[in-house]
Amino acid sequence: MNKYDAIDKLNNVFSELEQHIKEFCSQLQQTDLLSAAVFSLPEIEKGNENAPISQIEVTPYQDEEALALGLQHFQRLFMHHNEHKTSTKSAVRLPGVLCFQVSGAKYVALNQAIIEINRLKAELEHTITVESGLPPEQRFEFVHDRLHGLITLNAYRSLVLLTNPSSVRFGWANKNIIKNVKAEEILQQLEKSLDAGRSVPPFSREVWADMVSSEMEEIRRLPSYARLKIKRPVKVQPIARVWYSEIQKQVQHPCPMPLIALCTDGTPKIGELADYNVETIQHKHKPKAQPLRLIIERLHLYSDV
Repeated sequence: MNKYDAIDKLNNVFSELEQHIKEFCSQLQQTDLLSAAVFSLPEIEKGNENAPISQIEVTPYQDEEALALGLQHFQRLFMHHNEHKTSTKSAVRLPGVLCFQVSGAKYVALNQAIIEINRLKAELEHTITVESGLPPEQRFEFVHDRLHGLITLNAYRSLVLLTNPSSVRFGWANKNIIKNVKAEEILQQLEKSLDAGRSVPPFSREVWADMVSSEMEEIRRLPSYARLKIKRPVKVQPIARVWYSEIQKQVQHPCPMPLIALCTDGTPKIGELADYNVETIQHKHKPKAQPLRLIIERLHLYSDV
């Protein structure tokens, strides 16, 4: 796809997505609300995107107030929807659930609306990341020259539909992204960084080159049987644990925005999201971690020897 076709598709897909979200929110406003709960989290201020998080204070909202905040959040696609001091590099999250009483026909209509919105979200992401043919560093300009201030993560996030859940409870998840890598891959990455001949603040060009060279030597000294892993922590995330008593099954969902529960019989029990405190978090059934040695801190690179 050439650049101009990609631009046309970007504009058309986004306009269609925005209209479908607006119509969907109007549909929900005209649907019987059983119950709702959302949990407002402090927004991350500009400049604090990478600050470690040890505490998160939660502000709960219920029923009609929660519905209004939830519908507003679904349509929060641009930077100007945020407060001026809010970081545009960190997505605003509003965990929770909105529960509606529906008939068979109403369920079908809302389900189809969610499917279409999620299809358009996926198509928008594919247009930007694949069909544009642009490397990651050029996509920001491509998007913001046409849709100024679009928060792509908000636009990409799918709506989650729950059908007749028995209960929805909330919690926090601390995770690590773990990826097995080969020494050759890391050496190639470091060599590319060295060949670029640049300085990386706060280091001078010479100091940076010496540091990268030392890292390469550290990798070369590892025995051939050493296994390498990148173990990068992910910031704590709100999650929802959904229980279906009829089939005796629990499903866990990431919960950066309200889930949508459509109910034909009964009202699900809704739990609360407690404040997060890293000192008091409890890990259930946490397996014993394999001993790993940190090799290169800035790359989150570990070795098992």
